[in-house]
Amino acid sequence: MSNKFWSELTHRLTPYVPGEQRHGDSVIKLNTNENPYPPSPGVMAAIAAVDADQLRRYPDPESVALKAALAQYQQLKPNQVFVGNGSDEALALAFMAFFTNKAALQFPELSYSFYPVYCDLLNIEQRRLPMLENFAIDLPAFENNQSGIIFPNPNAPTSLAVSKDEIEALLKRVPDTVVLVDEAYVDFGAQSVVGLVDAYPNLIVTQTFSKARALAGMRLGVAYANEELIEALQRVKNSFNSYPIDAVAQAAGLASIGDEAYFQDCLEKVIATRDATSKALSEKGFTVLNSKANFIFVSPPDENAQRLYDFLNDRNVLVRYWPKGVLSKWLRISIGTQSDMQTLVSAIEKLDYS
Repeated sequence: MSNKFWSELTHRLTPYVPGEQRHGDSVIKLNTNENPYPPSPGVMAAIAAVDADQLRRYPDPESVALKAALAQYQQLKPNQVFVGNGSDEALALAFMAFFTNKAALQFPELSYSFYPVYCDLLNIEQRRLPMLENFAIDLPAFENNQSGIIFPNPNAPTSLAVSKDEIEALLKRVPDTVVLVDEAYVDFGAQSVVGLVDAYPNLIVTQTFSKARALAGMRLGVAYANEELIEALQRVKNSFNSYPIDAVAQAAGLASIGDEAYFQDCLEKVIATRDATSKALSEKGFTVLNSKANFIFVSPPDENAQRLYDFLNDRNVLVRYWPKGVLSKWLRISIGTQSDMQTLVSAIEKLDYS
């Protein structure tokens, strides 16, 4: 096909590529950072309780009850909360609301690969800042350029986190620049900066229900900021899709927030398995970064990540690999159940690293 009906924009896009979605009872899927445990039983009950009348009607366009619950959970006001179809939608709308027609958007050279995709789509100039030698984000390198700064914390794919104090120092230094902190993985050991939104009018924080709350299949994300920034997101949302969160997702989100004990129990299990896996691989000569996420970033003893990736892939153990540049020596491995990770380590033991 000639693709003659495509626009010039469509031709020049390089879309985001998600991890492989292979299915089957024998597949151990450690390549998409999903939660290995199911959602709260209360979530499943709430989904089952959604009736036909709720489905035949449009959902609450402002997700009032869900926003109120999130505001109470974070000790904010409802007008400081925005919800979207996954944090990716909240991010996309933030790019439109704050970063278009301005100076170059700044983000780390190694970070969420959707950022440059959004920039290409919206014709936003990019400034990618080099990482420090230890793969940490170089926050002092960001400039007060009246455009924007975005970075994940913990970072993806490196799994490293910066502290709340470091982020606050950045916010003080760049008062004229919107700083978006992408906290998709924050619950697994990093420090959230949601509590700083009242003090810093240039701060916006995004989070997701996909990771720690095990609702990746539901698509539900949230942004926290002062009222002015939230109003900007609302304006863009209501110019694009005025009914974004369906009735089922709103019910699931409310139930998830209401079951804190289950939430914390799942976090503890993932963190314990992550730390045990990191220790096991370190003892086998792997370089393992200090993860604060639900995945680990590792380099094998011979630095031949391609060989290990292929070896595991042939055994239906899926991990994430990027074959180019500095990432070519590293693998990103999501944390599964304890049994999943034991299978991973046992498979790795069959490779000769002597």
